[in-house]
Amino acid sequence: MDETLKVRVGTPADVHDVMELALMGRAENGFVNADEGKILQNIWDALNMHSGIMGLIGPGGKKAQGAVLLRVITPWYSSDAVLEEQAIFIHPDYRAAKGGRASRLVEFSKKAADQLGMPLLIGVLSNSRTEAKVKLYERHLGRQAGAFFLYGAQTGGAGLPDTSG
Repeated sequence: MDETLKVRVGTPADVHDVMELALMGRAENGFVNADEGKILQNIWDALNMHSGIMGLIGPGGKKAQGAVLLRVITPWYSSDAVLEEQAIFIHPDYRAAKGGRASRLVEFSKKAADQLGMPLLIGVLSNSRTEAKVKLYERHLGRQAGAFFLYGAQTGGAGLPDTSG
């Protein structure tokens, strides 16, 4: 397999690249103000495999082309653990490139859920190319199990002020 298309487990050494991707993703899909400290804490925990894991596309030592942030959570109504995808993001420079980067990250997520013996909760919260994203997930995961709605907001919060201080 082409080394640039391999999904690898992120490590603490990837924190700066992942933060760069996360802030790009927030600019495209955020609908409320970003808290960079909270973003960093979630990423740091996953990179250290503390209640989560981060999958990255691309060889170590080079900028990541895409990432998936997975965290172990418990739903509000249960004590059972679930693996929740908090973000999948492909750098804009690689979206049109061959190789199926988003598909590879979804497959990484499924494998992580299987290995942990947990259900995977994964979804689309976006006003941009929503149908294409849903179709990608349906190809890998089966029929959708719901939908998100936003009232008084839309995704793509690049113009939102940053409140991280």
